[in-house]
Amino acid sequence: MVEVVTWAASKRLRQIDGRIRFLTKRIEAAEVVDPEAPRSGQAATRAFFGATVRYANAAGAERVVSIVGTDEIDLNRNHISWVSPLGRALMKSAVGDSVVLQLPGGTENLTVLEVCYQRISVEPFREPPGSEASAKKLPRRR
Repeated sequence: MVEVVTWAASKRLRQIDGRIRFLTKRIEAAEVVDPEAPRSGQAATRAFFGATVRYANAAGAERVVSIVGTDEIDLNRNHISWVSPLGRALMKSAVGDSVVLQLPGGTENLTVLEVCYQRISVEPFREPPGSEASAKKLPRRR
């Protein structure tokens, strides 16, 4: 029984160490992007990371989304990832462009109505639900 507990604890510690290495690399590679910073050329008129885009579908229904990083996704605030299907479809688009959104059930044509760079309000980081509970279950190192 002691061997099983030791093995399980060692496995969990390896998982935690791997997660720490992953997060450390993410932090080191992180770059703050200010959507309100002045832009010139295509960067001012096309949708890139940090853009807020207003578009319409074929039926004319309009929607506004902000293109953010994978850690800032908040669908309740219409913050979408730049690597999501919609984010990829909108990237590099300009006003008047027609883009194709690839969906599991087919495709949808969207028309870009506005591209702007404005402040994007994000929630401060919080521990994911349940992370506190899983930490309590870990055996303590002595």
